[in-house]
Amino acid sequence: MRKQGVRFDIKWLIILLIIALLLIFLVFPLTYLVVRAFLRNGEFSLEAFRRIYTYSMNWEALKNTLITASLAMLLGVAIAFPMAWLVGRTDLPGKGFFRMLSVTTYMVPPYVGAMAWMRLLNPKAGTLNSFLQKLFGLSEMPMNIYSIGGLVWVLATFYYPFAFITISRAMERMDPSLEEASRISGASPLKTLFTVTLPLMLPSIVASGLLVFIAAASCYGIPSIIGAPGKIYTVTTRIAEYVSIGSDEGLSDATALAVVLMLLGILILILTDFIIGKRDYTTVSGKSVRPNIVELGRWRIPTLIIVCVLSFILQILPFFTVFATSFTKNMGKSIFSQGNFTTKYWGIIFSRDAILSSAKNSLLAAFLAATLGMIVAVTMAYLLKRTKQRGRKIPDFLIALGSGTPSVVIALALIMTMNGRFGINIYNTIWIMIVAYMVKYMMMGMRPLVSGFSQIAPSLEEAAQISGAGWLRRMKDVILPLLLPTVVAGWFLIFMPSFYELTMSTLLYSSKTETLGVQLFNYQTYHSQQTAAALASGILLLVIAVNVLLKKLSRGRFSI
Repeated sequence: MRKQGVRFDIKWLIILLIIALLLIFLVFPLTYLVVRAFLRNGEFSLEAFRRIYTYSMNWEALKNTLITASLAMLLGVAIAFPMAWLVGRTDLPGKGFFRMLSVTTYMVPPYVGAMAWMRLLNPKAGTLNSFLQKLFGLSEMPMNIYSIGGLVWVLATFYYPFAFITISRAMERMDPSLEEASRISGASPLKTLFTVTLPLMLPSIVASGLLVFIAAASCYGIPSIIGAPGKIYTVTTRIAEYVSIGSDEGLSDATALAVVLMLLGILILILTDFIIGKRDYTTVSGKSVRPNIVELGRWRIPTLIIVCVLSFILQILPFFTVFATSFTKNMGKSIFSQGNFTTKYWGIIFSRDAILSSAKNSLLAAFLAATLGMIVAVTMAYLLKRTKQRGRKIPDFLIALGSGTPSVVIALALIMTMNGRFGINIYNTIWIMIVAYMVKYMMMGMRPLVSGFSQIAPSLEEAAQISGAGWLRRMKDVILPLLLPTVVAGWFLIFMPSFYELTMSTLLYSSKTETLGVQLFNYQTYHSQQTAAALASGILLLVIAVNVLLKKLSRGRFSI
């Protein structure tokens, strides 16, 4: 009997190493955080939860979190669905430009939006508030940004792109024959929208709304900037306060709050996966489809005007406000007032050693997180789409778990486990931030890769394998060249939020690892709002420049 030799395949070694990394830096920290929350002196106890929720402020924080996240979800979807339908399924003029504006909001740090709306709707001297007061002859400012309503507005306007992107993708994949049948039966475009498109899109709408909910519930920057002056606390701001105490009891209290937020995030993740899975069976055809374009007719111009006004309010006005603030000498006067224009604050951000050092840290951490994250994402996407190995969906679930876990929970779990207690000490180093960014944002890079692998015929790789090429050679010479635009896009999707990240960085940074997000928050909160505005404008311009470069490198195929 002829004995068959066993050929070692390096891909399985790489895959096992990646799974080991996920277990060490994701599963173990989160598991330990949960176990620690239920232990007291080595025994099972609910004492931490009992103590933490005897404080009325924590109940108030939980209530505020649920209320603001729920209302932001509803408002975000209410903005996203009509916008996605108008730019994706109608003959609206300039719809490519409006889509770009909506996606641009996704690329901007949410706390920059908080800064902008704080300047516009400040109850004492807000620019927009003053304008409305004079326009309507009011005795007092009409709006107060430091309120639940103000917090909901900012959360919704800067997280609605999550819903917009999800709904847009689902619309692109929906079988147009269903709408065609409705139109042939004599239904008007509006009736088709409400009787066919909307019901079929409902699972996607619900899933996108849940994404907005968890993003709003786990946000730290916006509640800390908008909520703190109005004494509106959320779970994330309370966790940060407990961690800043620095004691074991403070860490225990933060853990008890974090577990609740983590369980909420996991529940939302499971619901989203279930709903999206349902959507794939009800709205998507198995062949390439071209969506029908609905002619707006006499409503074309009125609709264009409404979309222009909405885009101006949601995107252009906030960004212009931040940019204008960076050139304002006296915050109490308009930038257009005589002698109130200055470039002083732009000089500060390019001359302060602390800011330049923070920029270097942000670039380094984001670059390494994106690069290492894409290595993991490419390998895991290959495992998922090119093999039939049992258990191949486990790493995919773990990556999705990291994405669905609130940022503040990830940071707290890493603080508790990566401080040398269990043999790994990366606390107070740049590496703990890199690990945190990878865990949180790797899914963003993997998502387009899974789709990209589906579009590459396996026969190409099989031909290379028959020719004697090993797995690494096939990846280098066949797979990666074909996937290059998608890899570049995925790299950017990890790099971008890592570069301006605030929530995890606030808890993980040390005196030597401050990032731009931390610097920006400190200037906005404790020092100079004009310097913060200049720094925010610089971050925005850099993100846009990288996005333009990305489109060129990906041959124009990149689309969020």
